[in-house]
Amino acid sequence: MDYNGVWTLGEARDGEIKEVSFELLSRGRKLADKLDEELVSLVIGDGITDQQAEELIKSGADKVLLMNAPALKDFIVENYSNVIEDLIEEYKPEIILAAATTMGRTVMPYIAIKTDAGLTADCTELDIEEDTGNLLQTRPAIGGNILATIKTPNHRPQMATVRPHSTKAAEKDESRTGEIVHLKFDSSLLDGRVKKLGFRKNEEDAVNIQDADVVAAGGKGLKKGENFALIRELAGYFEGAVGASRDAVDRDWISYPYQVGLSGKTVTPKLYFAVGISGAIQHLAGMKTSENIIAINEDPDADIFKVSDFGIVGDLFEIVPELNKQLAEEVK
Repeated sequence: MDYNGVWTLGEARDGEIKEVSFELLSRGRKLADKLDEELVSLVIGDGITDQQAEELIKSGADKVLLMNAPALKDFIVENYSNVIEDLIEEYKPEIILAAATTMGRTVMPYIAIKTDAGLTADCTELDIEEDTGNLLQTRPAIGGNILATIKTPNHRPQMATVRPHSTKAAEKDESRTGEIVHLKFDSSLLDGRVKKLGFRKNEEDAVNIQDADVVAAGGKGLKKGENFALIRELAGYFEGAVGASRDAVDRDWISYPYQVGLSGKTVTPKLYFAVGISGAIQHLAGMKTSENIIAINEDPDADIFKVSDFGIVGDLFEIVPELNKQLAEEVK
């Protein structure tokens, strides 16, 4: 049984395609090019227009499989998994990528079990093995202390979820053309046992550091939790978000939703302040794609300076208060 093509699972809410769908295309495009295969974006929802689908093509998709139906307006894992399983049986994609979001982390295990496929969760890197064409899936393991590369050579499709914001969406190419396929919804695929009653944000959703343009993060160098007040003040001048290293979270100075790194969140802000953070590989993996990185650390050999655009060597308890003072003057 031949499997062919790379699929990315797009996400939509209230008829709008979410940004993570375009990030996935950037990943999928590289894999499809290496395999010399088609890149397909599958989008399920309601009220998604051809114009929105065209944006996916401009961002790298060769084809968009679009299924609109009022019954699919809300993400319900049983319904979505039935639809995707049915499409896998019909189209037989070789690789399926989804974001490691609530949707991706929920629906992909369902599909993997039902289709007897391999799945690697929360990947940070993806590649194609030269000799075999197998998908190489790299993800943190053992509490984020090592990176493991996994492959599933004996089952298809090969499936992976990818960390949101771990790569940037490709620049849109207005000259790209592709095919939009309108899929007919089969109502017999509705599970019927579950329905959406409402939506309530949890603490992680409320602490949305991944969409912030500016993130000020603190680490072990802050010495105690009370000193995160310096970081909050700094972030406030930019209407930015507060982040933290794993060391700071492990010491209970700040809660887990603020953690940046392999075992936390991946961020790609326009400006990232790393204050009192040494730059362990686990932390760098979560912020190194930031557009501009400013590091403040008293150790001139700290690894954080290797990825920084601007580094300040010195005592953060002298530098940050002075920086906050100068910023306060600017906003008066």
